[in-house]
Formats: sequence, structure tokens, C-alpha cells
Amino acid sequence: MKYFYLIANPSKKGTAQAARQIAGYLEARGAVCQGSAQEKRREGAAYGYTDQRRIPKETQCVITLGGDGTLIQAARDLVELQIPVIGINMGTLGYLTQVAQGEAVAPMLNALLEDNFLLEKRMMLEGTVIGEGKTALLREEKRGIALNDIVLTRRDVMQVLKFQVYVNGELLTEYTADGMIVATPTGSTAYNLSAGGPIVKPGAKLIVLTPICPHSINSRSIILSHKDTVGIRILENVGQKQMAVFDGDQAVSLDSTEVLEIRESGSYTTLIQLKDVPFLVNIREKLTRV
Repeated sequence: MKYFYLIANPSKKGTAQAARQIAGYLEARGAVCQGSAQEKRREGAAYGYTDQRRIPKETQCVITLGGDGTLIQAARDLVELQIPVIGINMGTLGYLTQVAQGEAVAPMLNALLEDNFLLEKRMMLEGTVIGEGKTALLREEKRGIALNDIVLTRRDVMQVLKFQVYVNGELLTEYTADGMIVATPTGSTAYNLSAGGPIVKPGAKLIVLTPICPHSINSRSIILSHKDTVGIRILENVGQKQMAVFDGDQAVSLDSTEVLEIRESGSYTTLIQLKDVPFLVNIREKLTRV
């Protein structure tokens, strides 16, 4: 690789200095390295923090400096460009980043320069809010994409939600719960794990449904095929407001006249893997730091 782009999260201590050092190291070895700090989200913008129009066309690799959230946001913002991404962790726990805080960065940069790495495709989810009788011409803010998860949750009022879950148009069950997590294998170690859901090997092709604090003693996670389509219909919740949240960032409102439809996205995220570490070994090492 020769052409790199840096995305630094300024809220993480030391990112500005690290970005300068990385750029200097790469450029001293004949590479081209550009980049910028994450910008504050602007209302109405088509991206979260990184405008894909700023990314040079020749870019072969995006390096993020921050944490898992920084990498996930970059993956979502740049999904149409399909550029491989690798992350350097500037925070605490990071499942997706390749270099932990305090580790030397030079070996990673050398591996990139020498094309000594593996590429791993990760499935993504796309969600669309459909109103009754509406199948097209949907507003942009009523759809989104996620690498980790799409979560149905309440807004403001601390009341439980009542909703129905459909799979391929067939009613699965009705829930009374705080919400529902629809996760990818990548997202299985995020909110899904905290809610008691299963850990899934990231290269798998499936969808995980995990209810949040269900009012039932027998409600468990459900594993679906990546080819399935999940529909969530809100029932009448008096005085309650709810929303769908994409990767903990983008949120869209929902009401009882709308259905949240979730399926595998036609796009994917390509992560650069430097270490051929078995999945279970990686999980064990990460979990011991929690």
C-alpha cells in the first residue's frame, strides 16, 4: 500500500500527536498520507463525522485513531467507497482495532507498506422505516446502515415498549421489553453481549435478535439467517416515544403506524487484519481486560 488517509478522534487524548507521527513515518518511506480530525456532526449532513468527498480517489487504506466507535463511524461514512479500514485504539477496550493503546505502531505501518496483511469482510445491516402504504420515496433520515447493530429503544420516558417481531413477513412473537437489539456477528460483542446475547464469530453470516430487559423469564436471543428480513412493528404505547438507533449514533423516530424493516446490506466493511489470531484467543484476551 502507498496511499493512506487518517481519521483521528480529537476527543481521545494524544490523537493529534499520533496522527502527525504516523503521517511522518509513512511519508518518510515514500507513502502518501492525508487526513483530518473528526468533525462535529452537522444537522442535515449525509455523513456522521467524515465527508467521503474529502477522501482522495487513490486512497488504499483508512487508518482510524480513537476506539471502536471511531472505526465504526468511519466504516459507515465511507461505506460507498469500500476502502479497507484499520484502527489504532486510543481508548480502553477495543474489539475491532488492531493496535492496542501503548503498543508500537511501527510494525503495523510496516505491514501495511509491505502488503503483509489479511482482508476480512464484515456484513452490515440496513434498516428502513416504512409507514402504512409506503414502499418507496422514503426520506433519507428514515433509513440507515450499521456495522454493529440496529436497536429499537425508547426515547425520554422510562416505560416499557410493546412491539411485534416478524421474520420474512411471518409473526415471530410479541414482546414487552425495553427494546430489541438486531446485531451482526461484529456487533455480537457490543450491546448484544451486555444484554446477555451470544458471542458470534465475526466472519459468520447471520443476524442476532436479543431483547432488552424483556418482561418474561423465557425470552432469549434468536439466531436468524443473513438472508432473513426482520420486521418490528410498534404497538400502541400510550405516552411513549420510541426510536431506531444505528450503531449507537444515528437515530430515527418510530410510531405505531410504521414498521422498522431490517435486512443484510448489499454493502460490507473490509477490515485489515495484521495478526492471524484465533477468534477465541482474541476474545479471551479482550474479556480479561474488562
